[in-house]
Amino acid sequence: MPEVYKVGDWIDLFTAEDITLKAPYAHKLHKRKDKPNSSENIRDVDFFSTLIPLGVRIKMPKGYEGILVPRSSAFLKHGLLQTNSIGIIDNLYYGEDDEWKLPVVATQEVTIPKGTRLCQFRIQLSQKATFLQKLQWLFSSKVTLKQVDSLDGKSRGGFGSTDTPQQ
Repeated sequence: MPEVYKVGDWIDLFTAEDITLKAPYAHKLHKRKDKPNSSENIRDVDFFSTLIPLGVRIKMPKGYEGILVPRSSAFLKHGLLQTNSIGIIDNLYYGEDDEWKLPVVATQEVTIPKGTRLCQFRIQLSQKATFLQKLQWLFSSKVTLKQVDSLDGKSRGGFGSTDTPQQ
């Protein structure tokens, strides 16, 4: 269960399982296939990426969204970069299968143990927040989290599902 600390504006999230990623792999130099008469050689590099499960599903009130970013130590300690710069999680992403995940690419071989503080999020008003919600947020921006046994939303099907209609 994420914890809202009195100090700081962000809420830490933890890895839900052990994760191992390979280091980038550089292939041999070869001639460019798209320019057969060129003397230019290129080297293809494979990078390994994954979605790291964070073990949370969060239902936010209508008019709010979550912003997910890596902790500053994610690159320094683990050599990880978030592939989409930031993650935006809207208030409709709260089905039983809509677990929050951190999309990363590895710059080195790394194993990250379950329970590692890897990223953080904050809840903020979305562009569809009402005037009343904006006033309430202005005068009381206290964030509270409540643990529940299940969520009542329809699963959206994972990342990249913004355009998936809710039924």
